[in-house]
Amino acid sequence: MFGFTRAQAVGFLLMAALLAVAPFVVYPIFVMQVMCFALFAMGANLLMGYTGLLSLGQAAFFGMGGYVAGYMIQTMHASTEVGLLLGGLTAAAIGVVFGWLAIRRQTIYFAMITLALAQLVYFFAVQDTGFTGGENGIQNIPRGALFGSIPLHADKQIYWLVFAVFILGFLFVHRVIHSPFGQVVKAIRENENRAISLGYKVEHYKWIIFVLAAALGGVAGGLNALVVRIATLTDVGNVTSGLVVLMVLVGGIGTVFGPLVGAAIIVAMQYYLASFSDWVTVIQGTIFIACVLAFRRGVAGEVASWLKLSL
Repeated sequence: MFGFTRAQAVGFLLMAALLAVAPFVVYPIFVMQVMCFALFAMGANLLMGYTGLLSLGQAAFFGMGGYVAGYMIQTMHASTEVGLLLGGLTAAAIGVVFGWLAIRRQTIYFAMITLALAQLVYFFAVQDTGFTGGENGIQNIPRGALFGSIPLHADKQIYWLVFAVFILGFLFVHRVIHSPFGQVVKAIRENENRAISLGYKVEHYKWIIFVLAAALGGVAGGLNALVVRIATLTDVGNVTSGLVVLMVLVGGIGTVFGPLVGAAIIVAMQYYLASFSDWVTVIQGTIFIACVLAFRRGVAGEVASWLKLSL
């Protein structure tokens, strides 16, 4: 149904099983953040790995998704699912505008335009203290109850919501990649001029992928805001845009499981290297260099190559 190969089906079932067991073995907040950032990275991977577009402004969608979800749930007393939905829709709406402005450019010009547009969103987040809270952010975001009846206050309660959204997001992205639409997108990445000569409206395909990536980023940002109960300027800043690019590159650009692997590595470093204080940046840089030298196609890409599988 979703176009899985046997190897991908086995990998998906193994991934789902590990994530289902994880909250009983590992700190639930850590695993939830891995899933949130993996969902975020899946959107970035659609752009980078399957369309060939490097966006340096994905944090705009992640951050605004968190702000909208947090504001709607905390201030407007919306239900959890409505807050998440509005966060994703808001990010998608921003993606429609940003995509229309950016997709007419390629390579470094596209990257610079997305970076500049993301800075506009960051400036808005700093200045509009009534909505975003400015430098204080939106704090103590309530998790509420799903559909008004399923409580999400405890970590292990909201874990299953994050798990369900991640699995649905993973299946959606996999289906997009392996659909006729996805095949055209790959053809555009491989030879854009050839795709144009065949009559495909290349800019429309890029635009749709850009909006899909924005929507995934918005949902991921909303989920992350609920998990950590706060939406801050960090979520909408350049550092977050850089992190998601690293997640895609380290995990394996253009692979289905790469975003999850990359997110797990990056988030784990943030959690478990914090005690090294000033040495964190040095250690992270060393690990990144090692990954680039040893895993040029990313961790998932190299494993797939060794096993001669399509992951």
